[in-house]
Amino acid sequence: MRVLENLAKFSAILAGVLLTGITFMTCLSVLGRNTIGTTLVGDFELTGVAAGAAIALFMPWCQIRRGNIIVDFFTARVSDRANERLDRMGALLLGLAMALLAWRATLGGLNAWDTKSGTMMIGFPEWIVYAAMVPPLVLTAVIGIAQFARGFPQVAE
Repeated sequence: MRVLENLAKFSAILAGVLLTGITFMTCLSVLGRNTIGTTLVGDFELTGVAAGAAIALFMPWCQIRRGNIIVDFFTARVSDRANERLDRMGALLLGLAMALLAWRATLGGLNAWDTKSGTMMIGFPEWIVYAAMVPPLVLTAVIGIAQFARGFPQVAE
């Protein structure tokens, strides 16, 4: 699990760097719009593209830290063993869902590559977004399946 934790941490750091860059770009665009009357063309497209990639990049860290929402209304009074089993089943279901998303994102990326699909204003290649999303989705799937198989060891702060 240590390797998965390190990969998840690296993925989250990449997401943070990506969002920081987009924040700076947005600030420059707003400054330009309000001071010299010009803006960065396609800034909203790049923001959307980066946000989509960043969400996928944050998912492995969220799963390894068990940061997903857990609704325990119905399980608050069951035994710890039963809760552990339910948590492990939830991790398996999440892992399988992420594997499905990774597969579909791969197909979407290949289709975007074949059709040379791009954003409307600046023509940013859409396959790049898919390519950025697939590895963290696969990593999240592996983490979920590993948590199902091994349980939930304590992770370092």
